[in-house]
Parts: sequence; C-alpha cells; structure tokens
Amino acid sequence: MEARARVPGQPPPVVARRVLVVDDTRLSREALTSFLESEPWVGAVDAAGDTAATMERLQCFQPDVVLLNMATVGSPGIVGAVVGADDAACVIAIGVSGSEDEAIALAEAGVAGYLLREASREDLAMAVQSLARGESLCPPQISAALLRRVASMAAERRSLAAGSHLTAREHQVLRLIDQGLSNRQIGQHLGIEVRTVKNHVHNILEKLHVHRRGEAAARMRAVGPSGAGPPHS
Repeated sequence: MEARARVPGQPPPVVARRVLVVDDTRLSREALTSFLESEPWVGAVDAAGDTAATMERLQCFQPDVVLLNMATVGSPGIVGAVVGADDAACVIAIGVSGSEDEAIALAEAGVAGYLLREASREDLAMAVQSLARGESLCPPQISAALLRRVASMAAERRSLAAGSHLTAREHQVLRLIDQGLSNRQIGQHLGIEVRTVKNHVHNILEKLHVHRRGEAAARMRAVGPSGAGPPHS
C-alpha cells in the first residue's frame, strides 16, 4: 500500500513510536502490519499471533500501542495480560461488535480505544494517532452504550440510597414482601389493615424508584444487612 501524502498546510502527523499488531489470522495480521509500516506517523511495527508471542513482544519490543483483533482466540485474556504486564501500552480493540456488554467488558478490562468491524484504514489511523496524543477514540455506538450503563448504575445507586429513607414500618413491610407474603398476610402479621399495607407498599415503590414488589425486595437484598434500615418497632 502506498503511504498517503500529507495535505499542505496540515500539521505533521503525530508519531506512534512502536505499534504491536496482535492477530492470529496471518493474512489480516500481515495486511495491518504492511499498512502501518507505510504510514509516516508510525515509527516501528511488530506483530504477534497469540498470547505467548504477545507477552514476548511486550518485553522485547515495548510498544506504545497494541492493536488487538478481538476475533483472535483468547483475546479477552490477551487484553488482561497486556494491561497487567505493561500499563504504558494502550490497547485498541479491533473488530468490536458494538454491543453494550462487550463495550463494558472491554472498558473494565482497560481498553483505551475501540474500532468497530466496519472501521476503515482512516479510522484506524485516527485511533492510533489519538492515543499517541494521550487521547482516546470511541465510536458513537460505543459511547452510547457506555453512557447507558453509567446512567443505569447511577439510577441503581439512587434507588439504593433511597432505601435508607424508608420508615421503620416500611422496612418491616419490605422484609415481609421479600418473604413472599401477600398484602393481607402482611396486615395480619403486623396487625394493620390491608389498606394501610397497600399505602406502605406504594410509598416503598416510589422511594426505591421501582414498579414491582419483587424489584423492591431485590433492592433490599442488594443493599444487604448493613442497609436493612431501622429495627422493628
């Protein structure tokens, strides 16, 4: 492949000193390596086809950026090995599907950049150069997935915090809900009318920001004994 000429007036490209390509398919590994070697913003390129070779190249080559094809056998383990062995190496996951679960798993593993399966050579160049500048590159689909998960976690934290504002009686009712008792059974157990139980249940659902009794009980179990609330009255 021919290297692309720099457009007059643009600043010189940022140089990624050492890039390691990790891909267990020889054809794609060699294609990526050839492309990177032709680019003026890359200093040196090396390649590995499995975990053992990757670890060996981390020690000898000491890359700044690791391009990991997620179709490679054992790729999740390779991410962990790279991040754990050398925190100076930024990992770009190539061939990501864009699913929320995969995006979260990769973020938690320490991946610094994502390239979807339909990404182009230009996208790859932008990703590597962004990391070389100390930035990260995240496709809109991945950003949306991460933001959804963050929002979900925030909502759950608010719900758990709301549990601390339940009254002593509401905690009693909630514990009985968790035991599978009906409103009538709860009323008999606590010596209160069913209508009063219903009011307590309504308040519990509102405070915990849930819609069903089972969800409220699950929130209580998630908090655990330390969030069990006031003692019985």
